[in-house]
Amino acid sequence: MPRRHGALDDYTSAVPQIILSTSDSDYLDHLIPVLKDATNSRRTPALLQSLSRYSEDREADIERIGLTKHEEFLDSVHRLQEVREGTVALTTEILKLNQSIQASTEKLADQKGALVNTKAVRQNIADAADALRESLTVLHAVNHSHELVRRKKYYSALKSLEDLQNEHLVPILQNRYATQHRLADAIQKSLPASRRAISEAVMSDLNTWLFRIRETSQFLGEVAFYHTEMRRNRQRARIENEKFLENFKLNSSIELISDENEEFDVLDNEELQVDFTPLFEALHIHDALGHSDRFRSEYASTRRQQKDLLVPTTIDLLAEDGSSLSSLLEGIAGFAIIERATMQRVPYLRSVVDVEELWDSMCTAAITLTTKSLTNIDNAEVLLKIKSVIALFIQTMEGWGYSVSALDNFLLQLFDKYAQLLKRRFSEDFQEIVSTDDYMPMAINSLSDYEKVINVSWFTPDRPTEELTFPCVLPFSQMYPLCCIDIRNFLNQFYFFLDDHFQHSDIIDETLRKSLDELLSEKVCKSLVERLSSQYLGQIVQILINLEHFEIACRELEQLLIRARSSTSAGGPLRLNATEEFRNNKKTAEKRIFELVNSKIDDLVDTAEYDWLASGVPTEPSNYMQTLTRYLSNIMNSTLLGLPREIKELIYFDALSHAAEKVLALPLSPEVRHINGYGVLALAQDVNYLTEFVGSLENGQMLRENLDELQQTVNLMQSDNHEEFYDISIRNKKYGRVDVLNGPMLLEKYVITETPGNKQNNKRPLKDKS
Repeated sequence: MPRRHGALDDYTSAVPQIILSTSDSDYLDHLIPVLKDATNSRRTPALLQSLSRYSEDREADIERIGLTKHEEFLDSVHRLQEVREGTVALTTEILKLNQSIQASTEKLADQKGALVNTKAVRQNIADAADALRESLTVLHAVNHSHELVRRKKYYSALKSLEDLQNEHLVPILQNRYATQHRLADAIQKSLPASRRAISEAVMSDLNTWLFRIRETSQFLGEVAFYHTEMRRNRQRARIENEKFLENFKLNSSIELISDENEEFDVLDNEELQVDFTPLFEALHIHDALGHSDRFRSEYASTRRQQKDLLVPTTIDLLAEDGSSLSSLLEGIAGFAIIERATMQRVPYLRSVVDVEELWDSMCTAAITLTTKSLTNIDNAEVLLKIKSVIALFIQTMEGWGYSVSALDNFLLQLFDKYAQLLKRRFSEDFQEIVSTDDYMPMAINSLSDYEKVINVSWFTPDRPTEELTFPCVLPFSQMYPLCCIDIRNFLNQFYFFLDDHFQHSDIIDETLRKSLDELLSEKVCKSLVERLSSQYLGQIVQILINLEHFEIACRELEQLLIRARSSTSAGGPLRLNATEEFRNNKKTAEKRIFELVNSKIDDLVDTAEYDWLASGVPTEPSNYMQTLTRYLSNIMNSTLLGLPREIKELIYFDALSHAAEKVLALPLSPEVRHINGYGVLALAQDVNYLTEFVGSLENGQMLRENLDELQQTVNLMQSDNHEEFYDISIRNKKYGRVDVLNGPMLLEKYVITETPGNKQNNKRPLKDKS
């Protein structure tokens, strides 16, 4: 920049400097300050005067020099003239320049004023720009937090709001004169709403997650059930290889250790993945907002509502695929697994009390619904399917640490109904078998049929199979093997309930014993006893044989039940009341056989037509006696053939004793007042015929003892000396079996008549004087 010269009050010294400048630039350096000063102070005339004075002085010098040095003067004049011309030109230029400078100065002043104003505006703009820039920074932070919310980065958004407040809003608000104070205050007031918006967005995502979890619960339960079923299969395979392992149930320590190589995460597998991130994020956000307690309360309330939506109002247990109950239990299982997994991952979010309360509530609801639907169930197989589903549910949830005692108790109720239905069904089966039986020995036509009957019946053949010829006949009727089949099915059906999971095997043992005992006693034994009222001897005999075999079957069943009962059942012997029932009612059947046989004997003997005062000797035994012996022979060789030897002998013994009594009662009848010798001969002929018949039988010598009284009585009446009967020593020797009352009564009726080989006086015998 050119140097600034101080204001000149006197241009005398300045003009020579201007004139004597060595260069144009130096000339201008000296001239401009003088012109500027002259213009500012309105001292242009003084400048002009100084220039004129300087010019006059130079002219005087020129004149002086010209006088002394003409040539030099002329030269100087010439030069001066040139200078003057130059000065005039310069003066003109100076004037022009002065005008130009003056105009420029005014313009410069205007520009300076404008510049001052512009600088103020620029400062304001700069201040506004700075304020705007800081405001944009704040707004950018606000927008960034909202963008993070839109991108579902909730914690980052919350952190962004916190940074916005600490880094921007707090410093601005602390400066009351800050330009952005109002903006910062507005944003500060909007922060709670922004945090609320973040909280609502998180809860919206969480509710979406909870909805998906609720929709996924049933599939999760289905996957869990499938995993449990696979564990069951692996455990069964291990038990087949090592019988010792059958003492350890599913979810036992041994089973878990044995199955630890088969890792399976029911919450994260190929078919299902449950992501807990939304829950963790929601919990983290509410922790950061200081709303943890409220969040836990809202979450618990939501889960309770979802639990209520999970449980339907009714279920259909009669669905062919059992999907209704399975869907319910799968949903409950999935819900409970999510709850347990949540509690494991976030212990302080879900308390044990809350989770157990929800579990108990769901179990109670499921049990209530199932109990209501059980009233329509009358098929034991349906109950078995229901039990299987519930057992699978129990084993699955037991593995997750839930209490299953309520479900175990419900299985007891289910088993009670199952036992009742089984007993009702088999009662009907037994009743139909008993009522439709032909009560004839069972005929077998082939070896295969024979083996089938032997396999299902408790029967020990008396001959090896190789010695059998077909067709053959078994002692019992068809009802016995059919009942044996039903008994075995009944046992199997009962123990089917013990499969998989049932903690009360001792109850099954006891219930089975009581039910089987009741079925055999009430439906088989009692029905057979009721049929003893039949008048057909063959049917009664077959019932007796069946009772004998059922008694054997009961003894075998007692041993079978002892071997089959669980280790938890009480030890010691096991007795079926039915065994004693069959044994006792065999006596009833025997008595009924006695009754029928004796009744037939009574009927035959009642047809006897003796002429007690006959005039001649009969040529042959009476018709009734021949029919009687034929009847006894027939029943022994046909009807009673299938009976055990001791029972047959007992029946025959009783029949002969009864026959002897009935025959002896004929002459003792009050209607018979007199008997002659021919009448006695007729009776003696029949008695001899009967005695010979009995003697021809197996064990005839023993059976003939039943006829001793009858034979000795006839001998007494045929005796030549009736007085012998009244002699005790002789009577005991010859007529010891004759009744002491009946003997004199018959002798009193006897009328002595001359018969062939017996000529006596026609007089009555003396009475016993003793």
